[in-house]
Amino acid sequence: MQAYKPYNYTFSELSERVTQILKEEKTNLNRIEALKTILGVIDLTTLNGNDTHHKVEELCKTGIGFKNENAGIPQVAAICVYPVFVPAVKKALEGTGIRTASVAGAFPGGQSPLEIRVAEAEWAVEQGADDIDMVISRGRLLEGEYDDVFEEVQEIKGVCGNAHLKVILETGELETVANIRKACELALMGGADFLKTSTGKIEPAATPEAFLIMLDTIKEFHKLTKGTMIGIKPAGGISTPDDALVYYMLVKNVLGDEWLNKDYFRIGASRLAGKVYDEIIELTTV
Repeated sequence: MQAYKPYNYTFSELSERVTQILKEEKTNLNRIEALKTILGVIDLTTLNGNDTHHKVEELCKTGIGFKNENAGIPQVAAICVYPVFVPAVKKALEGTGIRTASVAGAFPGGQSPLEIRVAEAEWAVEQGADDIDMVISRGRLLEGEYDDVFEEVQEIKGVCGNAHLKVILETGELETVANIRKACELALMGGADFLKTSTGKIEPAATPEAFLIMLDTIKEFHKLTKGTMIGIKPAGGISTPDDALVYYMLVKNVLGDEWLNKDYFRIGASRLAGKVYDEIIELTTV
């Protein structure tokens, strides 16, 4: 594979690009169909210290309950939880087609020995996780220990089996455009199936500017590998339909309609799905 091209955008230039892209995309936006797509790509998430089996089982019921075939309304893409809840979620979702997603690898800090992080991911897969959402070691990346970041992604990918690996960059902690770009490159070389913005545990979480860096890198990777499609997932702070539509329009513009499905686009959120569903109902009954 050829080397990536230099990436010389500033955050200010990225903000200008975001503004221009949204202006272009809003012109032809079909809001109802976009919201239906968004609902169908949501990873409905609970990642709190007070999570219980009852809470995650109720979340599963909520995720399943959005589906309305007559109205063309989908269920969510996945339920995302801590590893200890994977068996309960897997059981609750049996036969629905909704994926069981688990954070792993010392989420959210990533500050544990690599062998422990790998073991946690492997255990989650053994319990039935379809998706693994891992975090990179941001401190290592900031220290320039790029080989370590590549290795952790590669080793966790190695125990995922058929599970998809989403690599969380925690872009809000990476400080510069160059660091975010480097994290993208290392994650892709290590075997990521998805790039994910954030854990949702720090501010800033997902931002359109960081997301655009990730989209650009995925697009270049697609070209360099002659067609390999890598997914993308914004997460953290996306709580309204308008928030979600920003990321939908950026994906559509940079990567194209081929990415606008749950195989290549997810949105991590805990408060978004119900609001999207309510607006779809409101718009379709007017």
